[in-house]
Amino acid sequence: MTQVIHPTDKRYFKQTSNAPYDRHTYNIVFSNGQLEHYPSWELVQSRWFEVPTQFLSHVEVLDVKQSKGFS
Repeated sequence: MTQVIHPTDKRYFKQTSNAPYDRHTYNIVFSNGQLEHYPSWELVQSRWFEVPTQFLSHVEVLDVKQSKGFS
């Protein structure tokens, strides 16, 4: 039986912002080792849910994109 994490548990995650977040790029890694590269989390999510789970391994979060004013 799956247990749900209660909102008072320190492991519980809440979304902290509705603003677009695009400081990273992503790779979907398939179970056969192949990669697909994506520039946004939204595209990763869309593709992830299109693929049967037996073909998926994990998602890699890649380099931080250069932001304005800071390096």
